[in-house]
Amino acid sequence: MRDIAWTRSEEGTPLYLQLARSLREHINSGAIDPGSAVPSERELSEMAGLSRVTVRKGIEQLIGEGVLVRKQGSGTFVAKRIEAPGARLSSFSTDARLRGEDPGVVWIYKSYAQPTEEEAAALDVPVTARVARLGRVRLSGGEPLAIEHAVIPAEFMPDLDSLGDSLYKALDAHGFCPTTGTQRVRASLATPTEAGILCVKQNSEVLRIERTTRIPDGRIVEFTRSVYRGDRYEFVTDLKEL
Repeated sequence: MRDIAWTRSEEGTPLYLQLARSLREHINSGAIDPGSAVPSERELSEMAGLSRVTVRKGIEQLIGEGVLVRKQGSGTFVAKRIEAPGARLSSFSTDARLRGEDPGVVWIYKSYAQPTEEEAAALDVPVTARVARLGRVRLSGGEPLAIEHAVIPAEFMPDLDSLGDSLYKALDAHGFCPTTGTQRVRASLATPTEAGILCVKQNSEVLRIERTTRIPDGRIVEFTRSVYRGDRYEFVTDLKEL
């Protein structure tokens, strides 16, 4: 990494914010590749001619923005942007493994219940039907990246004990793997609870995703609402000429 070229020319702007801006521009210029380690606080202090306290605050600012991530015992790294396929039906676990990362899950709840009117309408089942209601935090490489709330007709998920880190793998084991679906993505801001779970600041940018999927005979197998970290995810769709 080249020395950080910066000047204290922004009157009224705290030095740590000026440092954060310079580091951000340095990263955006490609001087440090995504996933690479940034210099230590001592090295940055020497490069910029600032105190370690000021450097630490500048680093914390960029961690809060999602530009940098801190890994316990390893250091601070430039955050990787994840390009998720927007036009392919795939699972979080499969996508993580394709990136060479280990998927993980922290369960919030996992139980059978009756659907709400909204859930029943989305699944095209009566409100008296039995459904599996699943809430979980999705991890990749040990880092929390998404919160998912899924509702599945119980006939497609008769055994919750068989459910591991991949819902689609469990559905496939019962012969009900989804093959088509509809997904809607919109920008939003993290609530205090979501921010705490995802380890981001309150009101950080998130992506809210609503997904409905079907099995080959046309029956709806899944209604899922998810919250993905906006600082880490981009949904990419290939376009073709009509």
